[in-house]
Amino acid sequence: ENIEIIYRFEADGTLDCISMALTCTFNRWGTLLAVGCNDGRIVIWDFLTRGIAKIISAHIHPVCSLCWSRDGHKLVSASTDNIVSQWDVLSGDCDQRFRFPSPILKVQYHPRDQNKVLVCPMKSAPVMLTLSDSKHVVLPVDDDSDLNVVASFDRRGEYIYTGNAKGKILVLKTDSQDLVASFRVTTGTSNTTAIKSIEFARKGSCFLINTADRIIRVYDGREILTCGRDGEPEPMQKLQDLVNRTPWKKCCFSGDGEYIVAGSARQHALYIWEKSIGNLVKILHGTRGELLLDVAWHPVRPIIASISSGVVSIWAQNQVENWSAFAPDFKELDENVEYEERESEFDIEDEDKSEPEQTGADAAEDEEVDVTSVDPIAAFCSSDEELEDSKALLYLPIAPEVEDPEENPYGPPPDAVQTSLMDEGASSEKKRQSSADGSQPPKKKPKTTNIELQGVPNDEVHPLLGVKGDGKSKKKQAGRPKGSKGKEKDSPFKPKLYKGDRGLPLEGSAKGKVQAELSVLHTGGAPSNIGG
Repeated sequence: ENIEIIYRFEADGTLDCISMALTCTFNRWGTLLAVGCNDGRIVIWDFLTRGIAKIISAHIHPVCSLCWSRDGHKLVSASTDNIVSQWDVLSGDCDQRFRFPSPILKVQYHPRDQNKVLVCPMKSAPVMLTLSDSKHVVLPVDDDSDLNVVASFDRRGEYIYTGNAKGKILVLKTDSQDLVASFRVTTGTSNTTAIKSIEFARKGSCFLINTADRIIRVYDGREILTCGRDGEPEPMQKLQDLVNRTPWKKCCFSGDGEYIVAGSARQHALYIWEKSIGNLVKILHGTRGELLLDVAWHPVRPIIASISSGVVSIWAQNQVENWSAFAPDFKELDENVEYEERESEFDIEDEDKSEPEQTGADAAEDEEVDVTSVDPIAAFCSSDEELEDSKALLYLPIAPEVEDPEENPYGPPPDAVQTSLMDEGASSEKKRQSSADGSQPPKKKPKTTNIELQGVPNDEVHPLLGVKGDGKSKKKQAGRPKGSKGKEKDSPFKPKLYKGDRGLPLEGSAKGKVQAELSVLHTGGAPSNIGG
């Protein structure tokens, strides 16, 4: 990213998910943006067309954390009812679920092995899940009395960095969970400060630590490993807002790792610094009075997505149409200019033209140009890869919506329909069965694994939902708005009847009505369009 482009950043539209957006994340190539919503849905936007490519009715409660797998085929999500789920992006099906005893603050796929998922439960040591056998490993912590721990994989997933409320950072080997390095983040004196989050750059070895003392510290991962246990590494940069003493809600690196953006926890404001010098480049101001929830920087382009008041805002350089870019000899004129025609300009053959010798570009025209082989895009490859991932899911197929089709072009002719109606009486019993079962085979219920964690309080409430024990909290209304009656008695995994593409569960009298319709179908009636 050129610093000139960042100077020209401005608001570049919004993405409205209909429901309230809470968290967002780009896939590895920046072609799709997944947004977790207040009603438990995951909305996947095609970022090139800025249109909704898919909606997954994922959870019953708000989605609080999302992460894409490396190849883009899977999404892992966490909701405020302590459930972590893995989703198949193409089909929208849930592969498996994990139920935790306490709320989940963050989920993250291993950057290279999508069989491993790092989960940070509240008031608990971080947990690493292995999806293939549904097993879990609780990571070691520095102090058993301090379990306010955040964690993150490094860029390649070789190490896991954890940080606690006393400012202690541990670096653990991912495979063996052995401690390889550690250090303490201290403020000017010997006082410690709580670690709020750890974020790694996609390129290079740098990472940042957001702490409670409102300072963002940037470190080099290689130096941390060199210092070893109880090292005293110095941060490369300390970034802060000295004027307003702004606390930071969310920080992340730009795609190339050269810039850092931090979202204010007080207002909708984004601060962008240059990593190498530590200077503040730009402050982007959103709507006054709105609180920021999440920030994500596009992996390969200078574009930032931020969430406030349930809407995703896009920040980018405003593109100005420049017609002269299409033809090098094109000149833009402020006013009409009288054109003087050359003598031979419109002659079929120029008699006076002398044959120049072929040099440079003209001579190169006779060379054969290779138009079949495709060079990999450098921005999409890691430094240890030469080729792009051939199985990667960059885009989602979308079927066109046809409004009020006059007749079915692929259906049987009208005569065939009449003859089939005559035979209907004989096969009414069969039809009744097939309609009740649904034309599609029933979807396999995802496997649910209960994760048991020792000494973890069960009555914790997720920070998104408000204060613990406050049953009348206004945020408690989050989740599916309809049919809250009797919801506490039902397990969230009980198969529900769904209606329409919004995926809202049918409860109470509506459910009874639908079941009655399913059991008593009139002869010749259209099959009910309801799938579980």
